[in-house]
Amino acid sequence: MTTASAPQGALRPSLMLAAVSLLGFGLLYSLAGTGLGRVLFADQATGSLIEHDGRVIGSSLVAQPFADDRYFQSRPSAANYDTMALAGSNQARTNPDLRARIDEARTAVAAREQVAPSDVPGDLVTQSGGGIDPHLSPAAVRIQIPRVARARGVDAARVEALVVAHTEAPQFGVLGAPRINVLELNLALDAQAR
Repeated sequence: MTTASAPQGALRPSLMLAAVSLLGFGLLYSLAGTGLGRVLFADQATGSLIEHDGRVIGSSLVAQPFADDRYFQSRPSAANYDTMALAGSNQARTNPDLRARIDEARTAVAAREQVAPSDVPGDLVTQSGGGIDPHLSPAAVRIQIPRVARARGVDAARVEALVVAHTEAPQFGVLGAPRINVLELNLALDAQAR
């Protein structure tokens, strides 16, 4: 009789543990983490959205393409700038297809910027690991200054000053390299034109 009642006696604590685990860790922990994230990192938790004239035009965390010569061009995207398809190219540097694509992109960028192919920075012809990195190196932005200044009909020194003002230092002074958010720089160009 004691062996028959033991499984029934173990069922109630098992169900209680399952309920506490599911509700406590599955629901309450997730809600607390989300709430804490919204309090401590409000901008990032909501997607770091950038609004202009009352409408969302992008995110400071996501690259987007710019076709007009009046704008700085973003880094190429393996995901076609689609946030739902984040991916790098997943091609090894020894892959002949990757080499051909980079050579083709380098030739196109060199022609667009009117520089020698050897002067084209790598981040203008290669994709980031996630496929939508919104930043470029200062060298990749500076090579575009003459084109942008010509297309806007402004002095290159004014564009250079905006580039310098939008150059972010390495995080905490040591992590990463100096970088420029292309969308924010392009918005500053538009604001300056008004």
